[in-house]
Amino acid sequence: METGKSKYKRVLLKLSGEALMGEKDFGIDPSVLKRVAQQIKHVMSSGVEVAVVVGGGNFWRGTISEAMGMDRATADYAGMLATIINALALQDSLENTGIVTRTQSSITIQAIAEPYIRRRAIRHLEKKRAVIFAGGTGNPYMTTDTAAALRAIEVNAEVLLVAKNKVDGAYDSDPLKNPKAKKFESLTHQDALNMRLQVMDAMAFSLCRENKLPIIIFDLQGQQSIERVISGEHVGTIVVNEGEK
Repeated sequence: METGKSKYKRVLLKLSGEALMGEKDFGIDPSVLKRVAQQIKHVMSSGVEVAVVVGGGNFWRGTISEAMGMDRATADYAGMLATIINALALQDSLENTGIVTRTQSSITIQAIAEPYIRRRAIRHLEKKRAVIFAGGTGNPYMTTDTAAALRAIEVNAEVLLVAKNKVDGAYDSDPLKNPKAKKFESLTHQDALNMRLQVMDAMAFSLCRENKLPIIIFDLQGQQSIERVISGEHVGTIVVNEGEK
């Protein structure tokens, strides 16, 4: 991506924990982290301000733990800690590429991350630092999809980029289970809510609809996918407000 060729000036990238697994069944694939860090460095070199929200599904899923008999709130708090592990790994990878990075956590963990403070986060972005938001919203029963939508709105991001694992957009059913699943090139937030698409949760879609925040859903494993999306190339599925489709 050449300087000045990006479509957006400030973006929020949602990285699912599963996307960080790569070809592994659990944990983090270092090659995925390295590739993500290099792409973020590339887009930041063109002047784009990048914030990131990380999930924790590669280590922990609250809904599965609840099904095993664990208290849901306790399981969700454990999941927040999983997102912090991913955030620290990504921070280290970004810093190894020379990107100054700050991790902010919505749950207090002073030894390794700043507390989430909106104005401080915006200031970091203005100073061309990458900002990683960990800990979800800090509340149980809230997904990291909702945290991503919320943080994107709070820091005035122009678009929410949702990077999935081996799923290259929004489908009418799970494409990993149904080979005949239909992919949507574009749709509205209301369409996504009406069809109850599972690619993101309903609260995240609702927040983006109410605040007119576009969403682009794409496959992290795609070739230079982050760079291509930010440059304005049509990749994956774009979700916009009614009238903008």
